[in-house]
Parts: sequence; C-alpha cells; structure tokens
Amino acid sequence: METVSTIPVKFTETAKVELNRLFGGEAQAAGKMLRIGVKGGGCSGMTYILELDTQKERDEVFEIDGIPCLIDPAHGLYLFGMEIDWKTGLDARGFVFNNPNASATCGCGTSFAV
Repeated sequence: METVSTIPVKFTETAKVELNRLFGGEAQAAGKMLRIGVKGGGCSGMTYILELDTQKERDEVFEIDGIPCLIDPAHGLYLFGMEIDWKTGLDARGFVFNNPNASATCGCGTSFAV
C-alpha cells in the first residue's frame, strides 16, 4: 500500500472528530478505510460517497489527519480542494461538502454539478 503525499481533501476539526468516532477503532482494525468519491445521481447530477471500504487495485491511499482514506484517481478531478465539514445545527445536520469544483449544488448539500 503506497500513500500519496498530495492531499486532495481537507477535514474541518468537527468533521475529524465525527469521522474518528464513526470510522475509527474496529473499522481500521478490520482493514477498512474511509472511501471518498463521487457517483452519478442526485438532484444536480453527481453525489458524494463517504463510506468504509477495502482498498481496490486502482485506489490511491491518503493519510488525512490520521484517517486512512481511499480515493479512485478518476474521482480526484471532482474532489481536489474539497473541504468536508460536520454540522449539528437545526438548519443542517451531517457531513457538508464544500467543493470549489462544483458549478452548481442543490439544497440537500450532497449533490453537485461540474
């Protein structure tokens, strides 16, 4: 497993706390890492992927603030420079994706267009 040094995604402090709570410990011990990606669908054409997964042959591995992450290189174009935040307020709860590459987003916060 080779770790790539240029980090395409950043986590806010609140996101790091929540990611460590959700994906730390047992998941890492089982060889799972945090997959960050995109897929077709959603209100604006593409939606984000944030899930536990095992490494696939094409994946690039990143260590982002102590969290082992997987990104398919084909998704890097859509993710580079993105910040992942965690919100707990009344107007938003959950992970929020602040993506400078998105030309449009929808109200759900998980769908975007490029």
